[in-house]
Amino acid sequence: MDLLPIPVNQPASRFFAKLRGRLKLPALFAGRKLDGVLLEELEAQLLTADVGVGASARIVADLRRQAEEIGDAEQLRAALKASLASLLQPVAKPLVLTASTKPFVLLALGVNGVGKTTTLGKLARRFKSQGKSVMLAAADTFRAAATEQLQVWGERHGVPVIAQGQGADPAAVAHDAYAAAKAKGVDLLLVDTAGRLHNRENLMQELKKIARVLSKLDPAAPQERLLVLDAGTGQNALAQIAEFHAAVGLTGLVVTKLDGTAKGGILVAAAERFKIPVRYVGLGEAGEDLQEFDAAAYAAALADPEGAA
Repeated sequence: MDLLPIPVNQPASRFFAKLRGRLKLPALFAGRKLDGVLLEELEAQLLTADVGVGASARIVADLRRQAEEIGDAEQLRAALKASLASLLQPVAKPLVLTASTKPFVLLALGVNGVGKTTTLGKLARRFKSQGKSVMLAAADTFRAAATEQLQVWGERHGVPVIAQGQGADPAAVAHDAYAAAKAKGVDLLLVDTAGRLHNRENLMQELKKIARVLSKLDPAAPQERLLVLDAGTGQNALAQIAEFHAAVGLTGLVVTKLDGTAKGGILVAAAERFKIPVRYVGLGEAGEDLQEFDAAAYAAALADPEGAA
């Protein structure tokens, strides 16, 4: 089965430059021996950066084993980068399309405000630039603005959008979009979904229904169940992952808004706890600000001081 990788748009080290300096570790270490007291302070810094209890404990334990070999800030930073990268590398798995599957269905999930619809617009742009035919489905019928926003992205990039009126059955929208994509031989169908209903249980039941309807059309669909997370929500992102994963079985994550006040460590916490592939990260509003996740570059950006190369 042929796989079609999606290449990275720009050097990862430059893309992640905005994250540098989020962990103030060199100043913490300056002129001090790596002992138990310093390791406790380091663990506190990691927790403050949203790295999470489990991942922070693993990193500190790893550094404790190397304490005899770490003599200065540069060596600490190198060891920290390696430890972070070892946690992140297993989940750094780019999204691939199977050439024999038309349409490949991507179901986008996430609460309101995380940048889900914008992410789909960026993905439409990205895949179309790779020569793939793309269709968008506006299955977030709870908010009229969501459909309008998706249609703007479709017009901007010449991608058709299947939509119905506000309050329409989202599963019916997904069904019609799949039928249209299948009839036209579209490579990729991107399905937007609601992020809020009258209560969370209603939302999860709606998402399950959409997935069931798609699976009746193609037992393998939706091939990608992608959760979009706002990095600024910190530890609450872990609760979102757990809830959506229980409902639909996530196959990938996108972490957005890393250009804001987010400390960046939540991605490490998610990798350590859930082991779900991280497909993309977002650092801005422009189309090119969505990039494939690079574990080594991300770890280096978290551990390096601001302005480091």
